Amino acid sequence: MNGQKLCWLDIRRAGAAGPAIIEEALHQRIDGIVAGDLQTLADLPPTVRKVLLPSGDNWWRDECFPGAADIVVLPPGFTNRAELEQAHPEVEFGRLVEITDATSLEEACHAARTERWSVLDFRDPTKIPLEIVIAAAAGSKGAIVTTAANPEEAAITFGVLELGSDGVMIPGHSVGDATALVQAARSSAGELTLTELTVTATTHIGMGERACVDTCSQLRENEGLLVGSYSKGMVLCVSETHPLPYMPTRPFRVNAGAVHSYVVAPHGRTNYLSELHAGSPALAVDATGRTRVVSVGRIKVETRPLISVDAVSPDGQQVNLILQDDWHVRVLGPGGVVLNCTELTPGDTLLGYVPTADRHVGYPIDEFCREQ
Repeated sequence: MNGQKLCWLDIRRAGAAGPAIIEEALHQRIDGIVAGDLQTLADLPPTVRKVLLPSGDNWWRDECFPGAADIVVLPPGFTNRAELEQAHPEVEFGRLVEITDATSLEEACHAARTERWSVLDFRDPTKIPLEIVIAAAAGSKGAIVTTAANPEEAAITFGVLELGSDGVMIPGHSVGDATALVQAARSSAGELTLTELTVTATTHIGMGERACVDTCSQLRENEGLLVGSYSKGMVLCVSETHPLPYMPTRPFRVNAGAVHSYVVAPHGRTNYLSELHAGSPALAVDATGRTRVVSVGRIKVETRPLISVDAVSPDGQQVNLILQDDWHVRVLGPGGVVLNCTELTPGDTLLGYVPTADRHVGYPIDEFCREQ
């Protein structure tokens, strides 16, 4: 299995909306468009994978085959595969497996281990069979593409066993489906380019309200949230996974900062810490820049002494973070080094993130904006 998340849009039942759905899918750079006929695929540009999921007999005798299709997913019971593979080595072949019982589940595991492409259709709502297939396919070179009914189910499928399915195929019923699928894939995994920030000053600023973000996930030792006073610069605040002398660790928690602060969210957005609530999505980030979406379980806002930390990026971008003024509140430095906020001094190096765009209601926007 590979680490890239694939988005396939099935337009076999798109009807009259098909052209508009295809146009949106191409604009969103969907990885694959799935059709049941070769003519539809022949009209697509070379920038998208053309996936044929055929029905009926003798489709391979069509004059458009094989040039119109990059991948052919063979339906259950197809008997002419060996002949086609020998005649058309330029085409990649795979299998559609419908999982309804233990026997078909074993067939899916075999396909995932041996096929270049395995398209799996799980008929029951539980994700346990998919977990079994993903585990069985560990180390294989093929790709698993799992069917999903909609983008919401796709987001869950991408995250099964953390690795998730290599790809998801959803039906394209209307304009908007392609965009939602791409967003679901981006939410499941991704990377941010982190920047080394140099501390320029720290100031004890008195009392204020700070927010602890308690997530529904066990965060790792080098993982936390990107938080900052300015939309163009955030610092990586670490989770409470590191031992403290007077309290147990709380790996689900990030003591994130004062309530006015921005926090990086999924889909390139930001939120104010004060806006988060139980059920909100948050973007956990580790010291290498890897991200994952986690759910907020609780926000704890309490009055505490605060410390202001000023820093600067290599290109001169000013960054500020206001934290609870206590030794146990920590941020991360290069390599995941844990730094206690009350011990920071000018010249220390922090890990941070410097977006290129300003923000309007949490969305990046290219306009003049000065924060100080």
